[in-house]
Amino acid sequence: MTPKEKAQDLLDKMNVVHYLKLSGKNKDCKGLPVSMYASQVKACALIAVDEIIEQVANSADADYLTLRILFWKQVKEQIQNTKTN
Repeated sequence: MTPKEKAQDLLDKMNVVHYLKLSGKNKDCKGLPVSMYASQVKACALIAVDEIIEQVANSADADYLTLRILFWKQVKEQIQNTKTN
């Protein structure tokens, strides 16, 4: 998977539907579906990538470290360059 594809994959996974509960409605129902704003999805994906970069930096050998961190930094760049509405 390319950094661009991975960036889009993460954004898609972060863009989950949440359910807004309405007061006085059936407590067992999910409520109304709502999704996050694109800027919120982007912020969540960037947090996830930063966490991955930190973990890779703390656990990999030199050759693997360079390649993996480079990949995730490219993913981060793709996410940052994604247009939000």
